[in-house]
Amino acid sequence: MGRSRRTLPEELLLLALDPATGTTAQPQSLDLGLAGAQLVELALAGRIAPDGDRIAVVAPRPTGDPTLDCALELLRRRGAPVRAVHWIGGPRLGLRQTYLSHLERCGMVHAVAGQMCGVLPTTRYQATDTEISREIRARLDSAIRTGVPPDPRTAALAALAHAVGLGKHLYPGNEGRSSRSRLRDLIRHDPMGGLVAHAVMDVQNGVAAQPRRSPAAPPGRQAAGPARSAPEPARGVPMQPRRGSMARVVAH
Repeated sequence: MGRSRRTLPEELLLLALDPATGTTAQPQSLDLGLAGAQLVELALAGRIAPDGDRIAVVAPRPTGDPTLDCALELLRRRGAPVRAVHWIGGPRLGLRQTYLSHLERCGMVHAVAGQMCGVLPTTRYQATDTEISREIRARLDSAIRTGVPPDPRTAALAALAHAVGLGKHLYPGNEGRSSRSRLRDLIRHDPMGGLVAHAVMDVQNGVAAQPRRSPAAPPGRQAAGPARSAPEPARGVPMQPRRGSMARVVAH
């Protein structure tokens, strides 16, 4: 796929990647955010659509992106609309490493081998073109600074960044408090992004078992519901199992 159109999972991962350390911020919640970003990307491509708090496949034809098409096929096999919170919190995680490897194949990052405590092999990832990361960040900064409603892609990226807790990484400290608040408020500008972001937060909060009620939205408010602060990962929420490899990927 051409580099002129980066997918939302790619952009979310590049936002989370620290250019100085080669690690990713919020590693425990980032897999959830990447699963949500796949849903938004598939919706933008016209392959799926929201059905209340569920996701329905409306056009099963491939997108040409192997990782997205794998997700689309899994959704199609369900045979019926699936709740977003169940999909995002499902067992098919590990997306952070999948997308790091994908970005490496595309030449957008390169792997740097190292060791932890002088013994355990590790791998960190450095962006090969920091201009790409700066452009992604500039879109968020512009939406926050100007207050102009962003395009759906940027609005969804903002919603996902807030949901996985990247606000404190992008806009740290007391001086970044107002920017974090405005980042959270951008969630209302894209219904699909809002639905997915709330599902990501629900999984972290351990409330995936209860269906979300969908009352009629009042005039001027999107059906995705009011924005909520991103919670810390809840105790007891199942996390991604470790890979069996001896080499440890330190992209966190």
